[in-house]
Amino acid sequence: MIRITSIIGIAIFLFVACAGPAAKVVQEERLTDSVDPFIGTGDHGHTYPGAAFPFGQIQLSPDNGTQGWDWCSGYHYSDSIIAGFSHLHLSGTGIGDLADISFLPVTSDVTFKEGEKNNEFVSRYAGKYKHNQEVAKAGYYSVILKNSGIKAEFTVTERAGLHRYTFPEGGENNLLINLGFAINWDKPYQTSLKVVDSQLVTGSRLSHGWAADQHVYFAVRFSAPISKSVITTAGGEDRSVGLLKFNKKQVLAKVGISSVSIENALANLDGSLPGWDFEATQKAASDAWEKELSKIRIQSVDPAQKRIFYTALYHTMVAPSLFSDSNGEFKGVKGDVQKAKDYKRYTVFSLWDTYRALHPLFTLTQQERVNDMVKTFLDQYKQTGILPVWELEGNETFCMVGNHSIPVIAEALLKGIGDFDHQLAFEAMKATSMHDRDGMGLYDKLGYMPADKISQSVAKSMEVAIDDWCIAEVAKKLGKTEDAAYFSKRAESFKAYFDKETRFMRGKLSNGHWTTPFDPSASQHEGSDYTEGNGWQYLWLVPQNVPALIELLGGKQAFADKLDSLFAVKQGVTGKNASPDISGLIGAYAHGNEPGHQTTFLFNYAGRAWRTQELNRQVQTTLYFDKPEGLSGNEDCGQMSAWYVFSAMGFYPVNPSELKYQFGSPIVQEAKLEVAPGKFFTVKAPLASVANKYIQEVKLNGQALDRTFITHQEIMDGGVLEFTMGSEPNKDLFK
Repeated sequence: MIRITSIIGIAIFLFVACAGPAAKVVQEERLTDSVDPFIGTGDHGHTYPGAAFPFGQIQLSPDNGTQGWDWCSGYHYSDSIIAGFSHLHLSGTGIGDLADISFLPVTSDVTFKEGEKNNEFVSRYAGKYKHNQEVAKAGYYSVILKNSGIKAEFTVTERAGLHRYTFPEGGENNLLINLGFAINWDKPYQTSLKVVDSQLVTGSRLSHGWAADQHVYFAVRFSAPISKSVITTAGGEDRSVGLLKFNKKQVLAKVGISSVSIENALANLDGSLPGWDFEATQKAASDAWEKELSKIRIQSVDPAQKRIFYTALYHTMVAPSLFSDSNGEFKGVKGDVQKAKDYKRYTVFSLWDTYRALHPLFTLTQQERVNDMVKTFLDQYKQTGILPVWELEGNETFCMVGNHSIPVIAEALLKGIGDFDHQLAFEAMKATSMHDRDGMGLYDKLGYMPADKISQSVAKSMEVAIDDWCIAEVAKKLGKTEDAAYFSKRAESFKAYFDKETRFMRGKLSNGHWTTPFDPSASQHEGSDYTEGNGWQYLWLVPQNVPALIELLGGKQAFADKLDSLFAVKQGVTGKNASPDISGLIGAYAHGNEPGHQTTFLFNYAGRAWRTQELNRQVQTTLYFDKPEGLSGNEDCGQMSAWYVFSAMGFYPVNPSELKYQFGSPIVQEAKLEVAPGKFFTVKAPLASVANKYIQEVKLNGQALDRTFITHQEIMDGGVLEFTMGSEPNKDLFK
């Protein structure tokens, strides 16, 4: 198969060479063609297929209207109904929110029934569709609503959304703007809608939900005059619904939003999208994606593999999203108006997930944005006294466990990225880890969080210990020796949970006794010692000190044997109330949830690097597909995809703040990273294939390496990392 492909490739090359420059343009690859936004919209991926701009302020996507866990993004591939197209969406989270400012085109006459609930109103006018009449690309989405024949198309700029509705002959040309539409947790408490003139509509939507107090102000400019309008509320609730009628069969709508004011929404709109050329706007969005995707150019003989890779890379850049307006203003955590000075403010930080691989990826490809994100965190510290935990639309949700702004800031500081204030950064990290929140006071006093007082105590303490190690490293960098010693000691707190008899991390009571009964496979979503996991999975969450974990388990051989048994457990998760997030199982290893994402790489530390290579290939080829159900768990704002991007290239940041990347098993034949303008780091693995998963030799700039990792500085220096791959393990390599 490889030989045939190579012959075809040579033939194409010869054709291009003979035909001259014009033919070369025709044959030039466009990376956006390998992006399939439907990947992850099925099963439990929780992604959306709509139009987005890289890290942009608007995510313009369809919503099915179904209320359920698998509809957290508003859309699920199993559905066949569209309730509207809204402007803000979450990618791959486990909680549903946003889907703000919903538009729905209809050809029928619209009536408002007294006492009718908003969801009943929506269901009367929702459109039906089939997937063969949907198109999703980077920066573009379209669908034909089969019950009305309307074609709806969407594209975006950095700060605006552009709609184009083509109505069929014979029906009415109506558009509903529904501010009462909501998914899962979200509930609007105040809305407004105003027809300013025949081509301008403005309004606001304030809501309670996962984002405790979300403010969205918006402005819409239409390409055609509104011939008639009706504004009402559904069921007497304060949930405005507007009916807009047009005489034109094609209507375009430009939408800008803001968390501050209608005036800012208008400024965002007019500054970002002054014209009406849909095709030009779509091309600009596609070009923006092409620019970002081209920061990593891969070569692969498998088109499906390219779709998986570039869709994964695409998914790493739909969040975090831009939050500050064009004038720098944004809604503060306390509801007041704040201003980002000399940086862009971002939102949607799923840090429990993304500190593991997404933010490390940004340190290679998005250094300017890393600087802005750190400044975002530090400003939130100045507003609230602690760093963000899970920030959403100007709100702190305190979702999940740990203080994982800390490793993101530490990694940026230790890698020399940005111009943020290092002293303020250390102050913020220290204050956050010393803050008495969620068991932190007991952790500091006792050296662990007692299970009889703190739920999920094992997970919370182990995650905080990782953060404390990061603080210690920053303290060393800044010459703060006393702080370095203090936080280095706290970073060893994971040892308090290790039970020598069972050889697992277990919950410990205030009296020092273990929680009982104990089953390492047992898990429950609420009231457990673990967070979305069990004893098997949390045993390995010590990326900051793997050698110490090896010692606890009795040395390298005993460690590797125990790690091997993780992947051989017949029933990896037991318990009636286990979290559905624990998915993508290989034995008890759960790739569909983030706490285990470093686990397959741990064999590198124990002399069995070939097992890391073997398992990485298994995950790459059995838990990632180019289909809607192509993710084994929630995408979680880019983390699931970031794992694949790193792993496909052959290395992964087990402990990001250590500034090292452990080798795995490259599956692409080449990856060329642009680490600075015109400067590249190239990974070559010409023999890599599904079968050729084992590293035989690895060279950096022609020199053989006898270690299992490459450093961040070596990548940023540019050069060539070359893997020689084979179908049999080289068990003597990296001993």
